[in-house]
Amino acid sequence: MSGWFSRLKHGLNKTSSKLSGGIVDLFTKRPLDKTALEDLEELLIATDIGVENATRLSAQIAKNRFDQDVSPEEVQTALAEHIAEILHPVARPIEIDPSHAPHVILMCGVNGSGKTTTIGKLAKQFSERGLRVMLAAGDTFRAAAVEQLQVWGERTGCPVIARDIGADAAGLAFDAVKSAREQGMDVLLIDTAGRLQNKSHLMDELDKIVRVIRKVDPSAPHDTVLVLDATVGQNAHSQVETFNKVAPLSALVMTKLDGTAKGGVVVALAQKYAVPIVAIGVGEGADDLRPFDGVSFARSLVGL
Repeated sequence: MSGWFSRLKHGLNKTSSKLSGGIVDLFTKRPLDKTALEDLEELLIATDIGVENATRLSAQIAKNRFDQDVSPEEVQTALAEHIAEILHPVARPIEIDPSHAPHVILMCGVNGSGKTTTIGKLAKQFSERGLRVMLAAGDTFRAAAVEQLQVWGERTGCPVIARDIGADAAGLAFDAVKSAREQGMDVLLIDTAGRLQNKSHLMDELDKIVRVIRKVDPSAPHDTVLVLDATVGQNAHSQVETFNKVAPLSALVMTKLDGTAKGGVVVALAQKYAVPIVAIGVGEGADDLRPFDGVSFARSLVGL
């Protein structure tokens, strides 16, 4: 775990350097007065933590320390504690229900979010727990996505259901659920085409996939996971809202946190939508996608 914490801290370096550097500048030999609080709010907003959170966090910092001299370390520690409180309710992993057989996980997201790679990493993690996992290459628009999933299938020893490019994605999903059930799989991970939330016909197709899956298993999908690229910042909010209308989300995965100075968007999403954040990614390696831990994330975010 200490190795992962080091990678997490390094991965969040772009955000934490901006935040911790600003805190050091603000609170070195300076009391926590009104001006300092306003500057702290602006600093937090710049990390995409959200205006409401920035105001609330600043007020919590000031509650017992207003007009007192505070060290940067005191501010960082207090911020980490309060951010962890926001994150605690949403920090929980995907729980595989053995009664479903298979537990169907529908993966969605826009192009470039890291969705297909995330599916491969989740397949590896589930397989290492002794679960029987099947993958469905439902992104039938891109040959590269199908090939990428097949590579992950070979790596992890998971069978992959695939069709020709341009095949009906809903039909593939239907066949995959039937096949996974017949073969006694524990988990079925279904990839879907990377779709922009403003393309109505693509969102309609996602809705169709959900309806068709339910013809095989009325309770499926048992999890609908939205993979979000953290570098998009505030645009993540519109993605959550739009996808949630089409296929109600049970979980979020945040990727590419190592590529953004706006990692605070994780806090904003947690506070606004309360959708569980099941995993975060801070690198390309198979082990760089890990279950989300609110305390570790909060401390890394502020540079502790």
